[in-house]
Amino acid sequence: MLKWLSPIFLSVLLAGCEDPNWHTSDISDIMPELDLSLMNENGQQVEEDAYIGKTTLLYFGYTHCPDVCPTSLARMTAAIKKLDEPARDDIQVLFVSVDPERDTPARLRQYTDVFGPQFIGLTGSTAQLDALTNRYRVSYGYGEKDENGNYDVSHSSGIFVFNEQGDARLLMRNSDPIPSMVSDLQRLMERG
Repeated sequence: MLKWLSPIFLSVLLAGCEDPNWHTSDISDIMPELDLSLMNENGQQVEEDAYIGKTTLLYFGYTHCPDVCPTSLARMTAAIKKLDEPARDDIQVLFVSVDPERDTPARLRQYTDVFGPQFIGLTGSTAQLDALTNRYRVSYGYGEKDENGNYDVSHSSGIFVFNEQGDARLLMRNSDPIPSMVSDLQRLMERG
């Protein structure tokens, strides 16, 4: 029950945290720094220090997602492409699969390659995923398997944005216009 209240709790918290200079939601005072222990798309265990030094977008999803994930990732690709070339090299997107049963490292690599070189697939054990999703107050859950063993996964669709030092700074939503995302990414990369 509490996991389903998390998005509501996060929305209430964010309502009072809007910085008028940002187009998306400023979460710098309410979310913790980047901290993770997962397996990357090359099958290697990684921690957050592997991703310090670049502006980082963190997104939870799964490769069999029929609509929300590909749309969200395509929007991130569109925003990144609007940045100048040096800025594109200083940004990374961590796509964390909450479906480790189906999303092997090879499948994650194949999936993230479609969206661009900035995208990195990650996943982990249930305990690792629960630790990370609890840290950022998001939830996920599995639907019933059909006769072919297929199932849906419910998950959050927010994009957490961290500065080069790994500090949480912004939350972007699917409703945020791409120009707003681009503007905030540029501003964040300029000021940290």
